[in-house]
Amino acid sequence: MNPYILMMLLFSLGLGTMMTFTSSHWLLAWMGLEINTLAIIPLMAQHHHPRAMEATTKYFLIQATAAATLLFASIMNAWLTGQWEIKNMNHPLTITMITLALALKLGLAPMHAWLPDVLQGLNLNTGLILATWQKLAPFSLLIQIQPSSSHLLILLGLSSTLVGGWGGLNQTQLRKVLAYSSIAHLGWMVLVIQFSPSITLLTLLIYFVMTYSIFTLFKLNNSTNMNTLASSWAYTPALSALAPMIFLSLGGLPPLLGFLPKWMIIQELSNQNMATVATLAALSALLSLYFYLRLSHALILTISPNNTTGTLPWRLPNLSTTMPLAIASSMTTCLLPLSPLMLSIFMI
Repeated sequence: MNPYILMMLLFSLGLGTMMTFTSSHWLLAWMGLEINTLAIIPLMAQHHHPRAMEATTKYFLIQATAAATLLFASIMNAWLTGQWEIKNMNHPLTITMITLALALKLGLAPMHAWLPDVLQGLNLNTGLILATWQKLAPFSLLIQIQPSSSHLLILLGLSSTLVGGWGGLNQTQLRKVLAYSSIAHLGWMVLVIQFSPSITLLTLLIYFVMTYSIFTLFKLNNSTNMNTLASSWAYTPALSALAPMIFLSLGGLPPLLGFLPKWMIIQELSNQNMATVATLAALSALLSLYFYLRLSHALILTISPNNTTGTLPWRLPNLSTTMPLAIASSMTTCLLPLSPLMLSIFMI
């Protein structure tokens, strides 16, 4: 792709997200979401492969459906209340429709079926944008609206954690595993979004760091399925030794960084007298932990059959930029002692 076109698309991607962040009017927020969607479509379709075209078409249709539902609900709210302000949502029907539209945009269960298929058809760079940056604008709207009933968000959150855990158990394609991991993490965020938005934002930031680490690791090793993980030690032995720590951090094991958001969310749910929901969410985390352990086993305890030349890549000069991956992986594994500082920043 032409660098100038790529720069313009990335600028439009950021512009749409920032427009949604800063808007208090539903039309401007909807416009930001549309700019965001239209900017990522050429990035998804830049590789002229049938699988990429299929993923792009699916993504466009799903996002168009969600945007049309969002626009219809905001118009209905303006008709019923006479105002377009995002924070002044009073009618339960419009709030429910907008919540479901945003859940469809994010890929929350039970509106999640498009996310694994779309992510499987993309390369790892575009998949990273889809799994991280594209979550920001819908989450900003979801935080601003105040649902009249908390049961819908609790249902969406619990179903997402369970589906994200069960769905990833039998997957061998790494991008589908990461898609179900994204669904599970989004479910944890939605569970606590109405009680403590600051914990949700902290969880989203930590999820971004961990997801960037794992996508960059797969990109560096050129891994797209579990079979190729077995030969990644020949490319980057040190990172292959560090990768299980990143997987376990995604699973939420202490003393790694991924333990912090799950710990805080379970604590907040317990403070809200929702021990049953917290217990179900904690049990669903065990399902996600299982397929992270499968990936760790394939990476460090499985040796693929290699010829003599297959063991040479680690001796050759590596031209990839590994400094961002080193920083992100270090944060993923070692940042838990700084959790009081991070919590104090987000609680301001």
